Amino acid sequence: MTDSKYFTTTKKGEIFELKAELNSDKKEKKKEAVKKVIASMTVGKDVSALFPDVVNCMQTDNLELKKLVYLYLMNYAKSQPDMAIMAVNTFVKDCEDPNPLIRALAVRTMGCIRVDKITEYLCEPLRKCLKDEDPYVRKTAAVCVAKLHDINAQLVEDQGFLDTLKDLISDSNPMVVANAVAALSEIAESHPSSNLLDLNPQSINKLLTALNECTEWGQIFILDCLANYTPKDDREAQSICERVTPRLSHANSAVVLSAVKVLMKFMEMLSKDLDYYGTLLKKLAPPLVTLLSAEPELQYVALRNINLIVQKRPEILKHEMKVFFVKYNDPIYVKLEKLDIMIRLASQANIAQVLAELKEYATEVDVDFVRKAVRAIGRCAIKVEQSAERCVSTLLDLIQTKVNYVVQEAIVVIKDIFRKYPNKYESVIATLCENLDSLDEPEARAAMIWIVGEYAERIDNADELLESFLEGFHDESTQVQLQLLTAIVKLFLKKPTETQELVQQVLSLATQDSDNPDLRDRGYIYWRLLSTDPVAAKEVVLAEKPLISEETDLIEPTLLDELICYIGTLASVYHKPPSAFVEGGRGVVHKSLPPRTASSESTESPETAPAGAPSSEQPDVIPTQGDLLGDLLNLDLGPPVSGPPLATSSVQMGAVDLLGGGLDSLIGGPNFVAPPAAAVPANLGASMGSGLSDLFDLTSGVGTLSGSYVAPKAVWLPAMKAKGLEISGTFTRQVGSISMDLQLTNKALQVMTDFAIQFNRNSFGLAPAAPLQVHAPLSPNQTVEISLPLNTVGSVMKMEPLNNLQVAVKNNIDVFYFSTLYPLHILFVEDGKMDRQMFLATWKDIPNENEAQFQIRDCPLNAEAVSSRLQSSNIFTVAKRNVEGQDMLYQSLKLTNGIWVLAELRIQPSNPSFTLSLKCRAPEVSQHVYQAYETILKN
Repeated sequence: MTDSKYFTTTKKGEIFELKAELNSDKKEKKKEAVKKVIASMTVGKDVSALFPDVVNCMQTDNLELKKLVYLYLMNYAKSQPDMAIMAVNTFVKDCEDPNPLIRALAVRTMGCIRVDKITEYLCEPLRKCLKDEDPYVRKTAAVCVAKLHDINAQLVEDQGFLDTLKDLISDSNPMVVANAVAALSEIAESHPSSNLLDLNPQSINKLLTALNECTEWGQIFILDCLANYTPKDDREAQSICERVTPRLSHANSAVVLSAVKVLMKFMEMLSKDLDYYGTLLKKLAPPLVTLLSAEPELQYVALRNINLIVQKRPEILKHEMKVFFVKYNDPIYVKLEKLDIMIRLASQANIAQVLAELKEYATEVDVDFVRKAVRAIGRCAIKVEQSAERCVSTLLDLIQTKVNYVVQEAIVVIKDIFRKYPNKYESVIATLCENLDSLDEPEARAAMIWIVGEYAERIDNADELLESFLEGFHDESTQVQLQLLTAIVKLFLKKPTETQELVQQVLSLATQDSDNPDLRDRGYIYWRLLSTDPVAAKEVVLAEKPLISEETDLIEPTLLDELICYIGTLASVYHKPPSAFVEGGRGVVHKSLPPRTASSESTESPETAPAGAPSSEQPDVIPTQGDLLGDLLNLDLGPPVSGPPLATSSVQMGAVDLLGGGLDSLIGGPNFVAPPAAAVPANLGASMGSGLSDLFDLTSGVGTLSGSYVAPKAVWLPAMKAKGLEISGTFTRQVGSISMDLQLTNKALQVMTDFAIQFNRNSFGLAPAAPLQVHAPLSPNQTVEISLPLNTVGSVMKMEPLNNLQVAVKNNIDVFYFSTLYPLHILFVEDGKMDRQMFLATWKDIPNENEAQFQIRDCPLNAEAVSSRLQSSNIFTVAKRNVEGQDMLYQSLKLTNGIWVLAELRIQPSNPSFTLSLKCRAPEVSQHVYQAYETILKN
């Protein structure tokens, strides 16, 4: 009979019977009793009362019985910590048992008993097992260290287990290496600042050697670890890629994806001219295709990852279009994902077969899939210009089917095609108008209204068509109401005499009878425009529209680079960074692809920034939701304030009343009054004024001229993203004043005027202290340099990363958004020197877990030079001493928001690498302070 019999008994008084059986002299009876106890525990009965009796059964040579007792112990040790101490002696004895299976079992169970009282008793047995002669025991002990670190991190560090774990990376057994890497990675994730996995070419070589021989999950741990390493040059990157490539043919899909992640990351460093680069691209395609023959759930994960890979490097799969064709028995989630990738891979070479396939899909029975297929036809038309005509005729064929949802989707995509190719396919409007009555979905109705308004002059009965929509105006969705308002105003501007009543009617419906603020505000703006200046209204409403871009749903480049580093994890399935769905900060480290090496830069476009410019760190920002645009409601668009905000501004308007002139300050409307020049703070004399008197007038202000390091200007907003306006800039701090030094270049064909600037809320409250003053209009091909004074009294909101600054710049053409990273040293204040006693007391007072250690490499300065260079950027040396030939500098600095950071800098005269220890009550600033140290010392 099988062990299932243990789950069938539910007698009363069972506990007493089990107690008697557990204390029986007969081994078989004991074993039966323990099995019954485990069965009861498994189905949820409370058998904790038997704890002492079960623990007594630990003293046995029978491996099966020992396993069962250990299972019970893991489950109940937490609720019976005092009793669990009784088991400690047995653990210690079992860790010295001649049988390696028992030694490993003991050490595994020790790691699972999460009781603080017991942990210190387990250190000695664990230390022995880490150095055990049997690799099975060593690999189990390695994982136990990670578990113990989770319970009591300080204990693990004090006992030196981390060093032992690092030694295990050089172990002769590949499984031990893999488990040591897994344990160190796990610990490093919970302590991102600690440099536990200090990877170097030697340790990487050991990992690559172990990679060939360990189990599949061991291989995944090692590959994930390799993905966190940044090779020193393209040759090392190529060498690692060559040794990782064989993993692509592994049977386990997780190993394949981990290998793809490593290769995708290191390919960044390879020059596209290399023969090896082309070979690698060819090798990456087959394993990805093979993943698509797995079961649907695995296919879906593979497709989500392939979606990212295709956006980053479409050339990998450009010849593999057929594998993404939909099979009749694919589940809907796989079909939709395949469809998305098909569009991304569509090109002139394969568009014919893609269109034939999509037309077939549009006659399927699954409504969601058909809708997506129709949209896909439209996206192909926009992406591949040569195919646009075929796509439009395909869409017209589909409209003739008169299937309601097909017609509606077709109209939505035809609207986009009109925007991409104006004055080309308008002959189809008549066919679209025939289907007007069948439209019942808001998006399709809005698209049709847009078409009627945009081409009103070509449609004889445009006013009747729009009037038919107006009858049920209040029952329509907001999207349709807004579109109808704009369309009727367009119609009025094109045919003013015939449609005066219609425009009056819609304006009154939108402004007087509606309680939607968006609709009301748009209605009022149109009303104002039409009543004050019809010519201006015509220029605004009938302005030439920018062509829509090829692919609007691409992932933003910086996010895509981060997601490539997370291939094969949940982040790559959600298409979101871990910080978006992992609760709490633990284990979330922002990753990015390695920078291109010098040899591979030559293949990039000539627009890449010069090597000296810190452009590699510039996020390529299209503001994401919850970012700049999501936060625009909180942007106070009035002129910048110098000094604290006025009391009246505490009630911030969510949606600014457009008629009250709230936006006028940025749009330059009639109510706009330029703030007085006196808004510039007085202590800006040194940076704004000219003449030697300013230089020598050291009595006023702070006292010394602080020559803080200034980074070279970098391009923050390229002309192609800002309709011809190019903005470069850098940040400076001089004599206690921060400024943003901007260079504005007009690369458009029209004059630019009416400049204004606004910052989004940010981590340190940076805000303009004066308006952006461009005194003369900026002519085409003209460049102007401006120094914009900043203060730190703006609204505060923690940004990711901490030093991210989102900026809106407006001129007579449009409002443009960009984002940049400011160096933290511009926020180091001049009174940041702490006295010695205070330094000592504060250092002791800040908890040890707030300490972060960093290495500053390749810095050939001596202690004196370091101290004076840092002092010029307001990092002050409090004390200096020499310990065993090492110079120790103790330093302090203070940020504008009052946060103190204490530092210990260790300098060995013959060694160009310094060790920097930072302590701060807000540990999240440490990484950025370290970057400031690096920047100042190396420039």
